[in-house]
Amino acid sequence: MTLTPVPELMTAARPGGLGAFNVITLEHAEAIAAAAEATKRPAILQISQNTVRYHGGLKPLARACLAIAEDSAASLAVHLDHATELELIRDAVEFGIESVMYDGSALAYAENVASTADITRWCHARAVFVEAELGAVGGKDGAHAPGVRTDPREAAEFVSATGVDALAVAVGSSHTMATRAAVLDDVLIARLAAELSVPLVLHGSSGVPDEGLRSAVAHGMVKINIGTRLNIALTDAVRTALAATPTASDPRKYLEPGRIGVQRDVEHHLRVLAC
Repeated sequence: MTLTPVPELMTAARPGGLGAFNVITLEHAEAIAAAAEATKRPAILQISQNTVRYHGGLKPLARACLAIAEDSAASLAVHLDHATELELIRDAVEFGIESVMYDGSALAYAENVASTADITRWCHARAVFVEAELGAVGGKDGAHAPGVRTDPREAAEFVSATGVDALAVAVGSSHTMATRAAVLDDVLIARLAAELSVPLVLHGSSGVPDEGLRSAVAHGMVKINIGTRLNIALTDAVRTALAATPTASDPRKYLEPGRIGVQRDVEHHLRVLAC
């Protein structure tokens, strides 16, 4: 199947939410595609700026994710996540990625508006979907302040001024949470959904329990980003495999269980988000 534009995936996911899953290794990407096929649910493969730095560049992983998505029987898209550098966004578009998130949330409001608007114009001229962020989601390399919430009026002004296609909002989640104890502000989610003309995006969803995710979608959240849960699933499976066979040296012997662990976790979340 060819790549599916993100707006079409959002429509296909309704009345549920659209799962967007972070890719760090090839095993992540393969597992996400397999899970989408198994559940017959749409999904997004996301590559973050931090992952690009880890690999020393975007091109190899981007091309792998695009190939996996194109070859899959599921409806999939590839998305660049949390990019703060225009150069990286330009590279992503050049390599064939048609959805990007520009993260100017660490900037002052006026500066965030100006830079987001410029990048959005550039992307829209190339038919690229743009997600942005307003309000700080905690736990991201110290760049975001825990406890901050997105103001609905300010968010509406931001969307109008920038022309973005989706907005990541701060409603109580936090990045890199290893426990699922986050309590979201569903009242605020509903206010934001009513106020804005674009889909809402939840970052830091790994820290939100299943019922919290279902409630967030019911109150208007559309795109649900999940990363840390996948890493926990992969690492736990690899630890178990190595503990069972301490002399193992062939990485396929422990990465395959890791990939299966990621797939199971993605399948679980896709079923939860189907509501």
